[in-house]
Amino acid sequence: MKILIFGINYSPELTGIGKYTGEMGAWLASQGHEVAVVTAPPYYPEWNIHPAYKGKNWFKEIVDGVTVYRVPLYVPKEVTSKKRILHEFSFLGAVFPKWFGLLLRKKYDVVININPPFHLGFFALLYAKIKKARLLTHIQDLQIDAAKDLGMINNERLLKWMFKSEKYLLNNSHAVSSISLGMQRKILAKGVPEKKFIMFPNWVDERTIKPLAKENSLRQEWGIPLGDKVVLYAGNLGEKQGLEIIIETAEHFKERRNIRFLIVGSGGNKENLEKLAAEKGVTNVYFYPLQPYAKLSEMLATADIHLVLQKKSAADLVMPSKLTGILSAGGCALVTAMPNTSLYDVIQRDQLGVLVEPESKNALVSGLEKMLEEDLSAYQNAARDYAMKHLSKERIMRNFENNLLELTG
Repeated sequence: MKILIFGINYSPELTGIGKYTGEMGAWLASQGHEVAVVTAPPYYPEWNIHPAYKGKNWFKEIVDGVTVYRVPLYVPKEVTSKKRILHEFSFLGAVFPKWFGLLLRKKYDVVININPPFHLGFFALLYAKIKKARLLTHIQDLQIDAAKDLGMINNERLLKWMFKSEKYLLNNSHAVSSISLGMQRKILAKGVPEKKFIMFPNWVDERTIKPLAKENSLRQEWGIPLGDKVVLYAGNLGEKQGLEIIIETAEHFKERRNIRFLIVGSGGNKENLEKLAAEKGVTNVYFYPLQPYAKLSEMLATADIHLVLQKKSAADLVMPSKLTGILSAGGCALVTAMPNTSLYDVIQRDQLGVLVEPESKNALVSGLEKMLEEDLSAYQNAARDYAMKHLSKERIMRNFENNLLELTG
């Protein structure tokens, strides 16, 4: 197959949507398919274009056998709702000349549009219609629903237009895929026929991300005694995660010197979190930069307890991508999730961790107190077993490839 992918995030980004789109493109290329991607230079989660890509505009490179067309975009230093809109539209404007060039020169069999941003789908849709290609829309986050429910956009007329545009794109896609049962329910509720839906969950390379002993973790490198209890949050440090609750929770445990809270990652809210910890005089919180993929197993093995935090209003609109790595590493997660959401149901059904109410410091403290006192090995074993059975990269990608072959006939 000849496959064209549109997506704002791509490899070498280490977290989030770019990680999965990059691995998808590389895997499909490794199977002999011709794969091209139209994307931005890497900037996430730091919200800063990676040094090797600064000063470049439109250019082409080969990444893991994939032809990658990079286009410039505006990346705000401080991420607000308005600046994020400008960020996304700057990308769309820069995509146009590359889209037009591909339209004149190249015909692909299938076009994959990675959402968000949802409006990038109009380029994918127009290309597919003109070239008579098949269009698959893959939804990682329900962006418009999240913007509405999180209060990021309050203009009713704008929201109505956005939902109408989204519906048009979904109706004109030959297939729509997403990553969880909860998101499937919401997508089908938008009028997408069930026969058009493809389940395409996020995956993990279970051969690379695996359980390690504490002796083989980053504890020695970071000067953490093996006997200390470590509570870890690793990932994007953005404002919408509500990560201030980690600092508030750590303050409750500050007299217990053998308990450490580690915050590992980058993002627009990191400075505010560091400032809050300093203001509260919390000395049991330690900040570390985002770790390279080669050290992911060692980093995950550092923790006794992993934090997976989600706001109430984000229920079933996003599925935390960090969870796949935690499960594959045999980690025990403390998860904030509401009942009757995909995240809650999976954790509860397979006993993969401990569930507590979102956005509640008392609930988080209570959950940690419980976990710090009990044997977590049953959760850890269940996590690794679940990853092996349900999150295998090879199995998920092979199934997705078969769906693409069926879609293109």
